[in-house]
Amino acid sequence: MAASARGTVFSRTPVARAAVDHALAQVRDGCFWLDDVPGRVGYPALTGSADTDLLVVGGGYCGLWTALVAKQREPGRRVVLIEAEQVGWAASGRNGGFCAASITHGEENGRSRWPDEYDELERLGLANLEAIEATVRELGIDCDYERTGELDVAIEPHQVADLRAGGAEVIEADALRAMVNSPTYLAGVLDPDVAMVHPAKLAVELARVAAELGVEIFEHTRATGLDGGGRTGPVRVRTPRGTITARRVALATNVFPSLLARYRMHTVPVYDYALMTEPLTPAQLASVGWEGRQGVGDLANQFHYYRISRDHRILWGGYDAIYHYGRRVRPEYEHRPATYRRLAEHFLTTFPQLEGVRFSHQWAGAIDTSTRFCAFFGLAMRGRVAHAAGFTGLGVGATRFAAEVMLDRLAGLDSERTRLAMVRQTPLPFPPEPIASVGIQATRWSLDRADHHGGHRNAWLRTLDALGLGFDS
Repeated sequence: MAASARGTVFSRTPVARAAVDHALAQVRDGCFWLDDVPGRVGYPALTGSADTDLLVVGGGYCGLWTALVAKQREPGRRVVLIEAEQVGWAASGRNGGFCAASITHGEENGRSRWPDEYDELERLGLANLEAIEATVRELGIDCDYERTGELDVAIEPHQVADLRAGGAEVIEADALRAMVNSPTYLAGVLDPDVAMVHPAKLAVELARVAAELGVEIFEHTRATGLDGGGRTGPVRVRTPRGTITARRVALATNVFPSLLARYRMHTVPVYDYALMTEPLTPAQLASVGWEGRQGVGDLANQFHYYRISRDHRILWGGYDAIYHYGRRVRPEYEHRPATYRRLAEHFLTTFPQLEGVRFSHQWAGAIDTSTRFCAFFGLAMRGRVAHAAGFTGLGVGATRFAAEVMLDRLAGLDSERTRLAMVRQTPLPFPPEPIASVGIQATRWSLDRADHHGGHRNAWLRTLDALGLGFDS
């Protein structure tokens, strides 16, 4: 490898400290998306006991889609949804808004794990995206939905080689920079099967249309325990102010500990960080181009994702993926000045023509990461309780597919979804502490080292690859 290829484009292209200081001078802690939902409706807390046909635990995308689709399937059934905080307040309101057709975290991950059924998984993923688009259109969901596609861009020479080996049509550097103008771009490919959404609006609007269909939504109602009610009786879910009795229960708590102890080791929370700029001026926008408004992600192990909002702000996120000892999810983990500064530096390397732009918001959220890097599914209490989690940052679209899976399984259906090996197989759990922390930190260090050494994967990463556990951040 040539000496000039050492490091990354970000380490080889330093940004003036004063430029970063200026960009972050007026930034504030807080998620732009959540701030950008005017006049959101609040839902009451549950007081006392309740009885329902279906109880959904969790008011993020997975729970909201489950409740909505359940009412679409059977309008007469009683559906109750409880949320510990507010609808969409966690990952569903804080993500980048990339709504992908893939339900396997990309073709490479899907083909390597389920080669015999990948074509079917791809077909079901495309059908799922089309169903999301149809629901947005038919129910008048106001979430800034745009079927723009996503550009995957190579910013290092070894990534170009990987692109060319992938078989997709490669967009050469000049053509790519005519689409989105960055001097870091060497080549790219376009995935047309990705839409952009306003994540918080999508969550709030899913709650609105679900409530209009008759779903009873209760916020500030935390599920504290679950009892099976014998071999065939209803399930009881405890809350601080009462008990809910349900014939069926769908658990959609994602990054938070499952009410089913058997699945608590199958995910770890990994914190992801993001910045949002102020709206670009017409001149700034023209300097970037970006008329197609595609989402963009680079091909590093520690990658960045970014997109442009309806009001011409740039969301810039990714790179650092931080795990905290003990699988903890805490508000104080969202404040990480060193990460926000690093993100700002990388932004200005990618778009040097935007020096002078300020960031208005900085925030973080926890991703429910599984060892297979896409959702997994569980069934308990003789088919009365369904579980889905582990979306690993791909939940905007895949949560609707998970909702269909959980509802099929709760109904005892033999469907094309329930027959999938992907649905029937459970991934390896993460090890207990301190092994989990040591392994995750070793992996993160190794991925960073690979990015700085032309993509070369060390013995630790090659071992993870051989075990089916290798991925990027």
